[in-house]
Amino acid sequence: MEKIAPRPGPGSLSAPYVLEYTYRRSVGPVIGRFLTALRDGRIEGVRTPSGRVLVPPAEYDPETGEAVGEAVEVGQSGVVTTWAWVASPRPRQPLAKPFAWALVKLDGADTAMLHAVDAPHEAMKTGMRVKARWRAEAERVGEIADIACFEPEGATPGANGRPK
Repeated sequence: MEKIAPRPGPGSLSAPYVLEYTYRRSVGPVIGRFLTALRDGRIEGVRTPSGRVLVPPAEYDPETGEAVGEAVEVGQSGVVTTWAWVASPRPRQPLAKPFAWALVKLDGADTAMLHAVDAPHEAMKTGMRVKARWRAEAERVGEIADIACFEPEGATPGANGRPK
């Protein structure tokens, strides 16, 4: 049997509550470098002591806990390793039309990063090749959304540089 939560009655007290994070978090040297590279139109990861390339980067190797080494630029194209379809995007999601959230393993990386893919539902599949679609250079600020989304390789750009 379904339980229904009681509604506040005439003698109930209620107060609005706004959850806020009123502080700023510094990103540190590893993530800071990653975000700066995004602002500049590049995607960088880090090499672990065992030689694996992590994208997005982490400060420590997730397998050993050792500090990571050098920054490594990776490709702007890669392979979808898994995905989930969003038929009705919510406000503040990266695209206002149906899209896929996907894990994309970029060329030169050993791990996948989560991002939006702008492709028709019938075109989405595990193993498909995608490429980064960047925000306009003047709009980039050093955040993950500087990559507007990924799109299928071979997509034909429209007049504004974005796929038709």
